Amino acid sequence: MRIFINWLYLMHQKVLTFLIAILIIPVAMQILARFSEIVPSYIWTEEMSRFCLIWIIMIGASIAVRDGTHFDVDILRSSESIIGQVIGRCIVYLSIFLVALIFIAFGWSFAKFGYDQNSELTGMNMVFIHIAWPIAGFTWVLFILEKFYDDIKLISKNKEIGNGAV
Repeated sequence: MRIFINWLYLMHQKVLTFLIAILIIPVAMQILARFSEIVPSYIWTEEMSRFCLIWIIMIGASIAVRDGTHFDVDILRSSESIIGQVIGRCIVYLSIFLVALIFIAFGWSFAKFGYDQNSELTGMNMVFIHIAWPIAGFTWVLFILEKFYDDIKLISKNKEIGNGAV
């Protein structure tokens, strides 16, 4: 399972890089069209940049969950023991897990709603945009379960040593 999660994380990083590179094209076209006569003003560039931005946010949030850099807020006093640190992290993980379940449940309904709609400008089915929410929730669940597993292993290894503090 760890191999799959590592692969998923790597794919998220590659897709994020690709989307940021793609985002540069419509935004540059919008800027050039606004301030010069070189490029005509296209309507699809605004929609394309918005769609890329939505996916960049969701994929970036998934990467940040795995890295522990986005949702981790120090609300609890730091503990000196490993078990106290793990409990503090697990409270944060549980919060992220609950938000991920909300994203999956309500995101699925949102994606079904998007399936019944097409974009007026590009004609693209909106499910390709709306599916970003449940996919983000699913990846958050996988990454958080991995973190729970690692912390449980850390606690069991710490108990084997018989040491509660560092």
